[in-house]
Amino acid sequence: MFPILFLFCSVFGYAQNYSKQEKQLLSQTAKLDSLMQNNDSKILDLFEPDVSFGHSNGWIQDVNDFKKDFTSKKVVYKEIRLKEISEIKKFKKSFSIRRKIKVSGSYKNQDFEMNLSLLEIWIKNKSSWKLWSRQSVEIKP
Repeated sequence: MFPILFLFCSVFGYAQNYSKQEKQLLSQTAKLDSLMQNNDSKILDLFEPDVSFGHSNGWIQDVNDFKKDFTSKKVVYKEIRLKEISEIKKFKKSFSIRRKIKVSGSYKNQDFEMNLSLLEIWIKNKSSWKLWSRQSVEIKP
């Protein structure tokens, strides 16, 4: 079990009765955060080929942009901590999930720390969930 999902289970205690598919989705989001935090290239296996990332600073990345920045260590994540799951909605073979995370790391060797609100769209691809789109917005204190 990935550390973030364990944290989610222990801190939030599955306050809602999540379906089997929702639990699988939450496991994938925990895996995404863990792989990103560990700068593990296996993260690419979680993406749809046409994945799109909208960052809190206005950047928009496709999978090739993400690969380039991730492998060059332009951005290095030190910690990604789940703070809240506020919504999970299903539509056909997709789910949207809204969640809040605390992120720290470095961008071009400059340290950063921020709270983000995320909207992620996950699509069922054969037997696993793949990230299709992710938009982040910084939450100012």
